[in-house]
Amino acid sequence: MTAQNTSSTSTDIPFLNVLDPDFDFGSPQAMAAQEQSWYAESPIGLLVLRYAEAQELLRDQRLDHNGRGYMEQSGVVAGPIYEWFVPMINNHDGEDHRRLRNLVSKAFTPRMIERIRPFVRAAAERMADAMAGGEVHEFVESFADPLPLSVMCELLGVPTEDYDTFKLWTSDIGLVFSLVHGGDIVDRVEKSVLGLNEYVSGLMEEKAKDPGDDLISTLVTAQRTEGQVSSEELRNLLVTLVFAAHDTTCHQLSNAMVVFADHPEQWNLLGERPELAAQAVEEIIRWVPSTPIIYRCATEDFEYQGLEVAKGTFLTMCAQTAQRDPRVFATGETFDVTATGLPSPLLFGAGPHYCLGAPLARTEMVEALAALAQRLGPPSLAGSVTWRPPTGIHGPNELPLRFATRS
Repeated sequence: MTAQNTSSTSTDIPFLNVLDPDFDFGSPQAMAAQEQSWYAESPIGLLVLRYAEAQELLRDQRLDHNGRGYMEQSGVVAGPIYEWFVPMINNHDGEDHRRLRNLVSKAFTPRMIERIRPFVRAAAERMADAMAGGEVHEFVESFADPLPLSVMCELLGVPTEDYDTFKLWTSDIGLVFSLVHGGDIVDRVEKSVLGLNEYVSGLMEEKAKDPGDDLISTLVTAQRTEGQVSSEELRNLLVTLVFAAHDTTCHQLSNAMVVFADHPEQWNLLGERPELAAQAVEEIIRWVPSTPIIYRCATEDFEYQGLEVAKGTFLTMCAQTAQRDPRVFATGETFDVTATGLPSPLLFGAGPHYCLGAPLARTEMVEALAALAQRLGPPSLAGSVTWRPPTGIHGPNELPLRFATRS
């Protein structure tokens, strides 16, 4: 993908047309804009291009998520999407956010991660084995989608027979961060929200009557015992967890394969040294984050580095661009799975809103890369690749790959 960046709003501040379907936050145009200024202007507001500024602003208490403002900016002012998105945990701050986060943290524990790891490893190895032989495989369909889907369903206690129905909802709901691109996106997200709301409500009722050792049972029991969160709030939390746990990891895995197709020597190194898998995951998250941007909104007028920011202004932290910033990453322009000591990725947010699911996502990525690289030779593109819009959860819609035979 190449960016279409041919104009600017002034001689000093670059302009990036991030609504162009071919825009790429890692393109030479984006990096040139970063060199010119710490921020750029765009059709969706201000873009923060450098790592230090993005990291600082993600923690700035003068900014919040403003889910209502994001919905209105995207042309959604009522209906199922609005009613799900505005009250979601990410759009709360202070005591309300702590109250909701405390409930979810009861499920996302180190013990839970280690309990699910053997399941992740076995699933990844089985799916990797099925792609041996040199044939062309649609990677999203064969691996990137079913792995996090099966892990999420195992955690939630979703019956195997419901996977296919669940998959469509959990894939389409992630388009909520691409509403501004129009088309059929609003309709797809709305159908997903309605479907997941109904399905999750049914699961909550079942787990309340007959609890197991799954995540929903844990949260339903805690919610009823402690009474700090309403049933409606819990349903919203679970629907949010569903799309966060599936869609972002699916696209992160697919993005990784595109990068390794361009860097087969890095894949071979990983195959020879599987202990590099954890480092490789950090480098992939840095190089091609599945969430290339993170929104924040000004809650008051303030000045930052000489820029007057008006209340209600949206600032978009460009994670992919910032994570190649040469001011912070000495070899930021190079993809290297042996890199160590990398600064914290912006993908998972920062401060009180740091992603609770980050350890699970990393575990899935580590086990997936280890299973694939030890069994299969380097991937190569075997057909055309179509992409999700750049201003949202980003990655291939379809990814036909051929893996070389491991010698």
